[in-house]
Amino acid sequence: MAARAKKLPRIVAALRRLYGPPPAPKVTDPFALILRENVTYLADDAKRENAWNALRSRVGTDPEAILAAPRGELLAIARAGILAADRVDKIREIARIALDDFGGDLDAALDASPDQARKALKRFPSIGDPGAEKILLFARREKVLALDSNGLRVLTRLGYGKQEKSYAASYRSVRAATRPEWTEDFDWLIAAHQLLRHHGQELCKANRPRCEACPVRADCAYGSRTAGP
Repeated sequence: MAARAKKLPRIVAALRRLYGPPPAPKVTDPFALILRENVTYLADDAKRENAWNALRSRVGTDPEAILAAPRGELLAIARAGILAADRVDKIREIARIALDDFGGDLDAALDASPDQARKALKRFPSIGDPGAEKILLFARREKVLALDSNGLRVLTRLGYGKQEKSYAASYRSVRAATRPEWTEDFDWLIAAHQLLRHHGQELCKANRPRCEACPVRADCAYGSRTAGP
């Protein structure tokens, strides 16, 4: 058990040595994080960042500004990804929820307990438990190891939790398995999220992972089974 307790911090430290310290998140405001998540669909990080910057500079990120913006302007921004018209509808819905349900002040709603804060965030489109936890982590409201799909895949391959039929069940399984090994520090948790995500994008890919180059292969049952010597 003692050796197990040191595994996750050791993995995160190895990824930090490989990739370097990750930069601090550029966006930490909860409402802005919701918008950024929804501004475009199936776009890579660079395109999403460009779309987010375009929304900030050409429209603004206040709910009133978004609802007042011409649909064509929002559509042009959302075309960084696919299903642009759907993205526009979601962005406008987010703005309406912020005004109608929270009086334009989402921060106040997140001052409640973590469970109540999650419920508030999940009222917005495309925000489930993983997205809500990332927002609470980046906004430094809750010390939680939030994971995206890349980080979840990395930890599942490393032996944490199980890959279930549903993504939500897999997420809960990995979250429960890693919970005893978290370092209760915002900086560590944010960096762990970023490093695990980056590792899933760079080496521990869904298809044809580069296990031979992985610095944590010794801790990885998947890598030990699939990679050559």
